[in-house]
Amino acid sequence: MAASIKGLAKQIAIAGGLETANLLRAAGVMRGARGLGAICTLHHVRPREETAFAPNAHLEITPVFLDLVLDRLMSDGYRFVALHEIPALLSQTGSSQPFAAFTLDDGYRNNLVYALPIFEKYDAPFTVFVAKGLAERTHTIWWETLAALLRREERLGFDFGSGHEMLDITTTEAKGRAFARIASHLHRHDERAAVAAIDLMARKHEIDPDEIVDDLVMTPAEFNLLEASPLASLGAHTISHRAISRLSDQEVRDEMEVSRDYVAAITGHRPGSFAYPYGTREAVTQRQAQIAREVGFDLAVTTQAGVVTKRSLNNMTYLPRLSINGLYQKVRYVSGLASGIPFRFAPNRS
Repeated sequence: MAASIKGLAKQIAIAGGLETANLLRAAGVMRGARGLGAICTLHHVRPREETAFAPNAHLEITPVFLDLVLDRLMSDGYRFVALHEIPALLSQTGSSQPFAAFTLDDGYRNNLVYALPIFEKYDAPFTVFVAKGLAERTHTIWWETLAALLRREERLGFDFGSGHEMLDITTTEAKGRAFARIASHLHRHDERAAVAAIDLMARKHEIDPDEIVDDLVMTPAEFNLLEASPLASLGAHTISHRAISRLSDQEVRDEMEVSRDYVAAITGHRPGSFAYPYGTREAVTQRQAQIAREVGFDLAVTTQAGVVTKRSLNNMTYLPRLSINGLYQKVRYVSGLASGIPFRFAPNRS
């Protein structure tokens, strides 16, 4: 219960900060905080499914909300640009109109079904980042598998390193604690082994992790269909979707190069952009940003919150993004976030 209250308190605090930022923006305060533009992060775009246990709710927004976001940003004076245009835009001088670029990670099928028509409505370019292992069904999506497993069961066993431990997950709060604990274990130990353990546990409970991927992620043919739109482009997102800060330099290079070449095989040309899995400060460092440059990416994006400024030209493979977060589906929050005002109080340190 304490963890649940803490999580709710955090959400309330973030919402309050976004409300304040939007009010300051509307009052014309701190106009220079918005920088030159913003890169927005999305994952799922799909109709809401009501469920008591939704640990990944932050990763999905409804099509209606995406429509409202685009309409609001246009009303706020943003011009919509393709991700690959950003280096040139940062080199220009004289333009005072901010830009917004849209990115969607992991290649979910709902990006094609629900997001594409909305981007077409607003003539807004967007980039979908493709993880080869998900597109080829050689890797699984552990956070979706774990959510499905916890949603179904009331007791579950897991080895956190000290032997098999039974978890009581009879309540929604207990399920949330178990999800957070297993996720924390995964991020602190061998990620490949932890994912394998989650998948094995799921199969024992008659949940097929491969079927989950097949249900959610586009095939190469669907990526081709998406990329046929003049508004859509594809970027690279590794093979395995592991936190690359914990891999050797050679593993990082392999993950980047193989995913780059995989996207090139789909589209007929090498992608210039890359998205780091998870994208947090713990998941990617400046060392991996340097490798991204060496591999030949023009830009690479994190999930670290911030707006794009002139200084970003010196760090094009470690760019911040703004999360269009499913827990905060109010358009005034998007205006507050894009204003850059929240980052004046908690600045991006990259």
